[in-house]
Amino acid sequence: MNTSPYRAGHVAVLGRPNVGKSTLINALVGSKVSIVSPRPQTTRHRLLGIATFPEGQLLLVDTPGLHRDQGKSTASAMHKMMNRAARGAVEGVDVALLVVRAGQWSEEDTLAYDAMKDAGIPVVLVVNQVDRYPDKTVLLPYLQTASEGREFASVHPVSALKRKGLEALVKAVLTHLPEQPALYAEDEITDKSQRFLAGELVREQLMRQLGAELPYATTVEIESFVVDGAMLRIGAVIFVERESQKAIVIGKGGTRLREIGTKSRIQMERMFDSKVFLETWVRVREGWSDDEAALKAFGYTE
Repeated sequence: MNTSPYRAGHVAVLGRPNVGKSTLINALVGSKVSIVSPRPQTTRHRLLGIATFPEGQLLLVDTPGLHRDQGKSTASAMHKMMNRAARGAVEGVDVALLVVRAGQWSEEDTLAYDAMKDAGIPVVLVVNQVDRYPDKTVLLPYLQTASEGREFASVHPVSALKRKGLEALVKAVLTHLPEQPALYAEDEITDKSQRFLAGELVREQLMRQLGAELPYATTVEIESFVVDGAMLRIGAVIFVERESQKAIVIGKGGTRLREIGTKSRIQMERMFDSKVFLETWVRVREGWSDDEAALKAFGYTE
């Protein structure tokens, strides 16, 4: 019988792009709530993943990866918004997880750490992808270097993809959370609506299939979401910035768009446990990623 007090609180998950923050959150929640692709900056929104355990509840704030602006090409309104959202995620949280890739430490890792320490909250270092090192002792010099001159509440080597090391991580994080009842029901896994998640699943396929060609030029808006008995009827509009990009998304004879739609629908049916009828369209909205008004219209907030 567990006699420890129940704890619940907010946990910011930060790090540079593409270190596995979303994979870690999905692993802790035990269900897919945040989209994942091999491309950096797949996550664009702040998203809450709710991980409930017998001992407590972690409200995990998934954030866009923090990055340094390195010139005009990365200084768009979208990139600035993503950086502000990531930095703002540490406000009002109880503890922060700094996720890094095993064996690597960059200026962007330092940037993320500094943002957490400036907020005056405990920082737990999560060293992800340790499964790439069969002999874990080779990581000892790296862990020593990463910790040097930095104050971590604890350090946890994990493999989010293989769900290794997560039990010890959860136990450590819970010690930093206030004693209080669960803030969400046990069966809740995110604060986002099905409509939002449907749009993210389409965007995930865009990033996976077109990331090399159109890494950041696409976004998705769910135009309709109708419950029709046991069927969900969903209409998704994919926005690009130029006519030439529209042709890339559609593909020869519409093959690329059909593949994106099919894979998105399969993911939706798994997530929503329901049959899904999905329609997709592609439209052009010039310069949307560098237009503050367009970003707000598409639901991008800080």
